[in-house]
Amino acid sequence: MGVRVGVLIWAGESWSSAAEVWRRAEEWGFSHAWVYDHVEWRGVRPWFDAYAILAAAAAVTTRIGLGPLVTTPNFRHPVPAAHALKTVHDISGGRLTVGLGAGSDVDDLGVLGAEPPDPRERARRFGEWVELLGVAFADQPVSRRGHTWSTTRTRVGGPRPPFAIAAGGPLGMRVAARHAQTWVTLGNRYRRTGTAESAVRRQLALLGEACAEIGRDPGELDRLLLSGVTDERPLASVQAFADYAGRYEALGITDIVVHWPMPGGRFAADLRVLEQIAGAAGTP
Repeated sequence: MGVRVGVLIWAGESWSSAAEVWRRAEEWGFSHAWVYDHVEWRGVRPWFDAYAILAAAAAVTTRIGLGPLVTTPNFRHPVPAAHALKTVHDISGGRLTVGLGAGSDVDDLGVLGAEPPDPRERARRFGEWVELLGVAFADQPVSRRGHTWSTTRTRVGGPRPPFAIAAGGPLGMRVAARHAQTWVTLGNRYRRTGTAESAVRRQLALLGEACAEIGRDPGELDRLLLSGVTDERPLASVQAFADYAGRYEALGITDIVVHWPMPGGRFAADLRVLEQIAGAAGTP
């Protein structure tokens, strides 16, 4: 299996229970482990803070890559976000990758009292958010006055962790082409027609076009698929995952993230299958 395999760990458990899950993810051989960054997720409560979880996970692991998948402008200003992420990156010894996305129209949208933006405005403010998040890591003071996000003489300092940017449309792809080290897709989440594979193929073409616009080689980017959003069920068995990974590796996907099983519903799966998948993938 040529793809790297990661796991999404839920933020609904107290740390007294969750710590063992993060340790187990590393022991089993996953390349990276992630957490959704929300105030709540589809009504699940309690939902714990992703950045605090990542700092705690960094302290109980030594090798596995860590990150939010994804953090969004829905309830975070880029400057304090950069400061917190720098801290997690330091605690982890440089193992953080920052998953970033424009945010969906569910869960946290409007939690701070603002009117939810339309999709085009959401994409525009996301581009501005990523730009400011990136420059906040500069060693010199930064002042910016933007349409949505501003700062005066900010100096978070580096090093800046790598960005993994989720994008499905042309505007988001331009942000990914300019700022990402990894592109993130959810398969056909962004477009409801056709198969998941055909959706990823279309998205890869858009990513190539966005990179060509700025003279960047798209081969420089890793390409991460977050499974579990489409009707595909890669955790049905070890063979099902091998088939799934093989199909997407052929398209150019370099990393696949599966969800830690949650009893009941679409994320139910056998932990033994998860362990065997992690062991078969190994650590690059």
